[in-house]
Amino acid sequence: MLRKVAEDIPTDFPDLKALLADMFETLDQSEGIGLAAPQVGKPIRVVVIDLDVLSEDMPEYKGFRRAFINPHIVEFDDTETDTMEEGCLSLPAIHEKVTRPKRIRVQWLDDELQPHDEWIEGYLARVMQHEFDHLDGKMFVDRISPLRKQLIKSKLRALMQGRYRCGYKTKAVAKK
Repeated sequence: MLRKVAEDIPTDFPDLKALLADMFETLDQSEGIGLAAPQVGKPIRVVVIDLDVLSEDMPEYKGFRRAFINPHIVEFDDTETDTMEEGCLSLPAIHEKVTRPKRIRVQWLDDELQPHDEWIEGYLARVMQHEFDHLDGKMFVDRISPLRKQLIKSKLRALMQGRYRCGYKTKAVAKK
């Protein structure tokens, strides 16, 4: 599921509010900041992000808890990039430095199905890029150097075989 490109959903998608509530609950239980529908087995373009948990260190994100429906990055501003360590709820215990543009233009629908077209900057832009990658069948480890990938190969193999520990419920799925 994580390697498939997710599909846009229709505006009359059944039980959308319930799906969003379930995704936020999953995000809360796993103590993450972002979750894409493919991570919970749904091949659709839906993401939830909660940056309020970071508001002590980043006060600009106080109360930031939003859903993004049918999101698409339509433009990258590559004039400035930033390299930061990233992790992923789907790859517990793996953290690697990833370089991403600091600014992106995004189109999406909110949870009230209102359209948005905005330039997003800073940490939110990074989180969106990470989560929206899931919608395009990509993961953060696809954005690291071949050398770093080789160095974490055994960790990735252990994950694929279900040999890992984390503080939230996961499901290992055999690769076909």
